[in-house]
Amino acid sequence: MLKKIVTLFSVLGLLFVVSCSTHIHTIGNGPQEFETLESRQWYILWGLVPLNEVNSAEMSGGAVDYEIKTEQSAVDVIISIFTSIVTVQARTVTVTK
Repeated sequence: MLKKIVTLFSVLGLLFVVSCSTHIHTIGNGPQEFETLESRQWYILWGLVPLNEVNSAEMSGGAVDYEIKTEQSAVDVIISIFTSIVTVQARTVTVTK
């Protein structure tokens, strides 16, 4: 019985660790001016259903060379501590021109 409980908590713990990732996409030659725009993307049901749409193409302002970074920042983790009770999670989308 104890082994099943340890396994259950290990699996649940891994589910929380998996979401802490960063994705970086370089468009064209990457950022040239290093102007940064940041927006927060909200999800419900622990990241399964998006609540808002963050359009990185609009954030780039028509630039040809830029970088898109999506991550769960420290601020997002702090927000999620309080909002995860109702299954709401946040991710930060940063566009660097």
